[in-house]
Amino acid sequence: MSDLFFDLRATHNPHRWYLPLTPQVCVGPPGNMFMFGGVGLASAIAAMERTCERPVIWATAQYLSYARPPQVVDLDVWVPNAGKYNTQARVVSHVDDKEILTVNAALGSRPSEISRQWVERPDVPPPMDCPVGEHWRGDEEDLHSRIDTRVAKGLYGDVRAGEPADDGRLVLWIKPSDSRYAIDASMLAVIADHVPSGIGSALGQSGGGNSLDNTIRIRHIVPTEWVLCDIRIHGIHGGFAHGAMYMFAEDGELMATASQSVIVRTREDRSQR
Repeated sequence: MSDLFFDLRATHNPHRWYLPLTPQVCVGPPGNMFMFGGVGLASAIAAMERTCERPVIWATAQYLSYARPPQVVDLDVWVPNAGKYNTQARVVSHVDDKEILTVNAALGSRPSEISRQWVERPDVPPPMDCPVGEHWRGDEEDLHSRIDTRVAKGLYGDVRAGEPADDGRLVLWIKPSDSRYAIDASMLAVIADHVPSGIGSALGQSGGGNSLDNTIRIRHIVPTEWVLCDIRIHGIHGGFAHGAMYMFAEDGELMATASQSVIVRTREDRSQR
């Protein structure tokens, strides 16, 4: 079992876990940091996989409120149904009596020889041939400092203003900076929360947003150093954006898909201030 990207801790109760929050799993400006949404989903996935002793098939998080360092998030795992191959479970993550997010999921696997994919990875340069993506909120102590990003297509991070993407797509190479953290379901959940990064690229201006939800569907995780993230913003209306991400291994294997609805927030480009 690989090291986790976050400090999820067990208790004497196999259905109760807890996560101390530090800036390393949070984002936001100094003095107003909050737990990265992908960490909330990822920690719930890790808790369920360990409690149920089965791999996650899909998981969806509904974000209800913010948790801030140095608070401690408690995760309660509920298992309404456990069958021969599949388990239905959910996690309620809370700080004291305040619910932060709820995650519903299915876990398990079935014996089958069928393994096919019809979605192909984008034809882009390898990660080391792509420019580094410097995140505009690059506090040296936050979560973004622990993730390496290369921009294969579109606008990202400090480079937000430019020609809008006609197809609404942003393609990133992403990996944890520390090689101790393997690409597993929980790490993919952290990476999946980069869907809002595609909003600025789609609009051609500095922008992003706050996630209302995050759904991840795991297909087939294979060993890979980098994850190729094909982010597609489908549309924006009424202050909300809807988008998806396809996550590929370096060899083109489709490992997972993700989707989100996002509260859209735009900002002036920092270079023009």
